[in-house]
Amino acid sequence: MPRLRPDRPPAVRELLASGAPSFSFEFFPPKTEKGARNLWRTIRELESLHPTFVSVTYGAGGGTRDTTVDIVERIATDTTLTPVAHFTAVNHSQAELRNLIGRFAAAGVRNVLALRGDPPGDPMGEWVRHPEGVEYASDLVRMIRSYGDFSVGVAAFPYKHPRSPDIESDTRYFVEKCRAGADYAITQMFFRAEDYFRLRDRVAATGCDVPILPGIMPVTQISTIERSEQLSGAPFPPEVKARFDAVADDPEAVRRLGVEHAAELCQELLDQDAPGIHFITFNKSTATREVYGLLDTGGYGVSGSVPPMTA
Repeated sequence: MPRLRPDRPPAVRELLASGAPSFSFEFFPPKTEKGARNLWRTIRELESLHPTFVSVTYGAGGGTRDTTVDIVERIATDTTLTPVAHFTAVNHSQAELRNLIGRFAAAGVRNVLALRGDPPGDPMGEWVRHPEGVEYASDLVRMIRSYGDFSVGVAAFPYKHPRSPDIESDTRYFVEKCRAGADYAITQMFFRAEDYFRLRDRVAATGCDVPILPGIMPVTQISTIERSEQLSGAPFPPEVKARFDAVADDPEAVRRLGVEHAAELCQELLDQDAPGIHFITFNKSTATREVYGLLDTGGYGVSGSVPPMTA
């Protein structure tokens, strides 16, 4: 039986305005029945931490559109969690986008992360606008906001978007998305706090005060380093990589270091007034819960201490 939900589900902009640090988790649509069971087990395990919200990603080219919508609808109706639906423009007409907006509204989903999206097959391939679609993420933000009381987030890139020619233009594009109606942003994953601070400072210098949530993923395997470079489009920080290289032959030591590094990174971000942490989980809860448990969250619900970084 679905759990009773508030008549008006909370918007992320309202939750962030409370002043308490935000803690959120990101999931992706599974491809198999086993993956689906694992996802819902993870969701239930993380639900007990009472996150500010959880988000569900959207496959390249809209390949997981229906699965994403189904998961978001089920989270909205069958759990106590506040879902955020990733929403991309690639390969979609404006009519299809309007239909999706309607589905989310009907399920009581008020929170959307608006992304232009990557081309299917090759994320770095040529981006081609659907002939009846929209061109930029800022256009998608305006469209979503025009159809109802949605709280819309956008992506931010500590190293700049791979398609941006330079940092200056990347900052300008980000501010345009905010001025189009974005309430908040979530960064691409990164592994060095100073990269987030540089992003925040250059955005603030434009007069834009939209809260930017850091996207954090614990490194639990050496292969994660290479994968993170592919996903973020940025090189893994060499000084951090050196720490992992020192224990590369010991999988358990790599995992332990990954949890410690992520906790240290999160604590530094929170201590320097980041509005919260957005954990990229890859549908696994164990490492994320360990990192969360190490944080001094200022009374949010968990208190701990971050151990020193060791190799």
